[in-house]
Formats: sequence, structure tokens, C-alpha cells
Amino acid sequence: MDDIHNTTQHYIYEPVPNLVWYLIIDFGIQWVAWVGAAALKTEKFYDLTGSITYILLAILSQQFGNGSTRSIVQSCMVVAWACRLGIFLFYRVLKDGKDKRFDDIKTKPLVFCIPWNLQAFWVYVNLLPTFLMSESSLNPSLGALDFIGWGMWLFGIVFEVVSDVHKIIWRKNAQNAGKFIDAGLWSVSRHPNYFGEIFLWFGLFVSATSVLRRFEFFAVLCPIAIHLLITRISGIPKLEESGAKKWGTLPEYQLHLEKTAMLIPFVRCYWVNYIFVWEFPRNAAVTESAQLKV
Repeated sequence: MDDIHNTTQHYIYEPVPNLVWYLIIDFGIQWVAWVGAAALKTEKFYDLTGSITYILLAILSQQFGNGSTRSIVQSCMVVAWACRLGIFLFYRVLKDGKDKRFDDIKTKPLVFCIPWNLQAFWVYVNLLPTFLMSESSLNPSLGALDFIGWGMWLFGIVFEVVSDVHKIIWRKNAQNAGKFIDAGLWSVSRHPNYFGEIFLWFGLFVSATSVLRRFEFFAVLCPIAIHLLITRISGIPKLEESGAKKWGTLPEYQLHLEKTAMLIPFVRCYWVNYIFVWEFPRNAAVTESAQLKV
């Protein structure tokens, strides 16, 4: 039996639901940042702005939410993830000098506005489980779903961090210049950082289900959207295509594709990979691209 939370619900401004305010604040931050970025013709603080938005909204959802223990834990997890990723991405763009994704659009203000709006939408969707948890009037005792979800988050973020560390160490070795990485966690998955990222967001959704009811389960769009973006649109497809162009004709790279799982570590089952990663059709495209270069 669910217990009704006894703590008074807080509001940013009561006539307007908090969920609407979070959306307004989210887009407002991105638009202000876009104006500055467009004026300076720089993309260097794009990812940092996204991380700051996650942190601010997570804190606000806890401050103006129900104050439950699970809400506090969930918000802290979001903040920890955003701090880690924001610092990492900001350091990387400063080190590299640019983010090549924006090379063709950062001098076109209206076009440059599109990714900032997409980031605002993306932040909001990803935080939906956290928002709904903090707004819920239900506060059952901490149970299996909470601990399973938090365990998934912990495993996912550790997996992501370790894979990033392995890649940094790999790149620091001058002998690896121009080579593809197949060391550490990258020997059991071609994209271990993405696996960790997807896994941790599914974890946050699982923990939120302890208080979600009826239509609120649409918050599953958060981890599903992350999974689809990474495996179908922006992440893995572009990296696989880039890898094919660089190393597609090398026998050792073909062997790497054959023996190393694309996303889920160690898993090479046809149906699992086809359903979750769409791996085999994309591998066929990689092979074809490599053959055309010969």
C-alpha cells in the first residue's frame, strides 16, 4: 500500500505547475547561451551549458518537490553525472580547440539555434522521471525498485568513467596514434561509454517507477530516447562510419568488428544485437564501405 507523503508540496509560483516552470527555465538557459555563443561564434560552452542546466533543474526539482529521500538521492545522482560529464566534455573541447559537429553552423545564428533548442528538449525529456518523482504525492518506503535502479545507475556511471579513463590512457601513448582502441573495456565493447550512459538512465527510470502511476510511465521515453539517439542517430552510427573510413580495409579492424560486441559487453547474440543495437545491418554497411575504398 502506498503512503501519502506528509510533507507540503512547494511551488516556484503556484498558479503555474512546477513541470511548466522547469520547461521555461530549461529553454531560457539555452536561448541565453545561444545568443552569447552566436555572437562569439563559438561552440565551446555548448555541452557545459547542458550540464549546468541538468544540475540546476535537478536541484530545483528537489528544492520545490516533495522532499522525499528517494527524490534527494535521485537528484544527487543526476548532479553527480552532470558534473562529471560536463567537466570532461568542456576539458575535451578546450583541449581539441573546437567541436567539429558545429563547424558548418556556428557562423549561421539561426541554424546554430537548432542544436540549442534540441538540447533544451533533450534535457527535459531525460529529467522527466526525476521531475515526476519529486512531484509525486506518494512516498512508499524504499524498496527493491529503488535499490535496483540506483544500483544500475552506479554500475552504469562507473562503466562509463572507466571506459573514458581507458581511452585517455590509450591516447596518451604516442604508439597508438592513428589506431583504433581495443584495450580495457574497449576490448569487450566497441562503445562501452555509451553502454554505461544508456544503462545509468534506465536505472534512474527504474528507481522512479516506485512512485509513478498511470500516464506517468510515459517517462520511459527518457531512457528509450537516449538509447535511440545513441544507437540509431548520433552516437554509434557516426562513429562506426568514421571507423570504416579510417580502418575499414585493415584485416585487424575487420577482426575487431567480428570479435567485439558493438554495445553490450561480451554479447554477440544475433537477435539481441539486432533488436538493441541494429548491429548487423550497420556492420554490413561498414564492410561495404571498406570494400569500396579498396
